[in-house]
Amino acid sequence: MNTDSNIDKKLKAYMKQVGQDAREASKAIAAADSNSKSRALNEIANAIRDSAATLQAQNKKDMRAAAESNLTAALLDRLELTPARIESMASGLDQIAQLPDPVGEITDLKYRPSGLQIGKMRVPLGVIGIIYESRPNVTADAAAICLKAGNAAILRGGSEALHSNQSIAKCIAHGLQQAQLPAKSVQVVDTTDRGAVLELIQMRDYVDVIIPRGGKGLVERISNDARVPVIKHLEGLCHVYIDKYADPQKAIDVAFNAKTYRYGICGAMETLLVDEKIAASVLPQLCEKYLEKGVEIKGCDKTCQMIPAAVPATNEDWATEYLAPIVAVRIVDGINAAITHIEHYGSHHTDAIITENLSNSRQFLREVDSSSVMVNAATCFADGFEYGLGAEIGISTDRLHVRGPVGVEGLTTQKYVVYGDGTTR
Repeated sequence: MNTDSNIDKKLKAYMKQVGQDAREASKAIAAADSNSKSRALNEIANAIRDSAATLQAQNKKDMRAAAESNLTAALLDRLELTPARIESMASGLDQIAQLPDPVGEITDLKYRPSGLQIGKMRVPLGVIGIIYESRPNVTADAAAICLKAGNAAILRGGSEALHSNQSIAKCIAHGLQQAQLPAKSVQVVDTTDRGAVLELIQMRDYVDVIIPRGGKGLVERISNDARVPVIKHLEGLCHVYIDKYADPQKAIDVAFNAKTYRYGICGAMETLLVDEKIAASVLPQLCEKYLEKGVEIKGCDKTCQMIPAAVPATNEDWATEYLAPIVAVRIVDGINAAITHIEHYGSHHTDAIITENLSNSRQFLREVDSSSVMVNAATCFADGFEYGLGAEIGISTDRLHVRGPVGVEGLTTQKYVVYGDGTTR
């Protein structure tokens, strides 16, 4: 009969083997040429398309179990693999295959008085551990970005997506084998034991970087317990500020899209700030559109006076990432008040200003300390594909070593290269 200690030993042995295999595979994938990596990504994409029916069947198992576990509507939305999302996964892989390969790129070459020529070469990070919740498409996206950047990957998805993730893992393994690259270049952890996460984030001998992708609670736990460097964002508490110089129709269109494009993404607007001088021109019509869409409005006192259907907002509402059809609305006294609100309650993810005033747009860009700051655009554009990066494995709100959407280049680092001609000192 197994004891807890025996189970722990088996788990530790399993994770150690995963780490060793990843470290060994990382050498081969770092040395792989661009054609081999691109072929692998295209083969994985083809395997996903060919396995669409199987992927949906496995995903339905996860969806049934998740519904029985009373997962929220937002999490169920993230979990579901529709035919369109399966094709989007495959298309994403094909797009990443076509991106320029950053590995080996040499930049900033300069001659020194010594006669040396010194520059920087872009190189892989090594082995990347990625821990994520709900979205099974992350399995394909993360694998693709890591491979393109010449890294080995250890992926640990949420238990609610186990069947979906393991099915996608088979497609990844098939694509790697077709391209004659090590199958262990991407490993999807096959246990739901939470102890596997603790092992993964402490394996400094085998893992170079950890990337948690999920809710604030997950990211905080990983950041607190990890012994491996972490690239993270805690939450996507995004704001749209409608300036007094905004075009009213433009403001209505952008603010509506920022909230309702898709509720469960980290780039969804959670708080709308409106200059008091334009509030009467935009809020009634905008809130009517929200209400027709089924969006609950939580407002400040001035908002509640203007919009009878709004319910009073609490201080907690200004600090909440809803990921749901709920929006907090606050009428503010000008751009400085809006920036102060964002500084106090924001998560440094993505914030936007709607204005026709160049001076105010520049002030907002300069003073709002977020990984993406936008002018006259919806916050839901904060996405790797929209930025031309291909898929991304998250949006970093850190300052080191990468900030904003983390795409292929974000999973590399640089080393100095020095050219001489028998040069001595």
